[in-house]
Amino acid sequence: MPTPAAPRPFETRKADTLHRLATDIDAWVSTASPTGTPYLMPLSFLWIDDTILLSTARNNPTSRNLQATGQVHLSLGETRDVVLITGTAELVEDLPEDQANAFTEKTGFDPRLSNYPFFRVSPTRIQAWREVNELKARDLMLEGKWLDA
Repeated sequence: MPTPAAPRPFETRKADTLHRLATDIDAWVSTASPTGTPYLMPLSFLWIDDTILLSTARNNPTSRNLQATGQVHLSLGETRDVVLITGTAELVEDLPEDQANAFTEKTGFDPRLSNYPFFRVSPTRIQAWREVNELKARDLMLEGKWLDA
C-alpha cells in the first residue's frame, strides 16, 4: 500500500474545500424524516455567500425531510478526499433571479421549469480530510464559523 502524502496545512485544506464547493456540481445529500427514517440522494448544488443552494422535487423524501426537520448532511468527493458538511436547511420562497440563474448555469438544470423549490443550507460544521493523518485537524468550520489556522 502506498504511503499517504503528508497532511495538508489548514490553509491548504480550506482552499481545497472552497475550490470543491465552487467547482463540484453534485453532492450526496442525507436527510432523515421526523421519525428517523434516513434518506440519501445525489443533488446538484451551488455554493453562494457561504451557503449551499439545492433544489429537488417538492414531494420527494429529501424535500419533505428538509421541510420537516431542516437537518441535512452533505458529502463531496471520495472516501480518500472527502468534504463533509452538516447544516440546517430552509425552504427559499423568493430566490433572487440572479441566484436561480447562477444555479442553472452551474448545474445545467433549471428547477424553475419543473416548479421545484430551492433550499438554502447554512453549514454549521465543515470537515475535510484525505487520509487518517488529517483526521485530527479535519474541522474547518464549527458552529457556523470558519476556524483559524
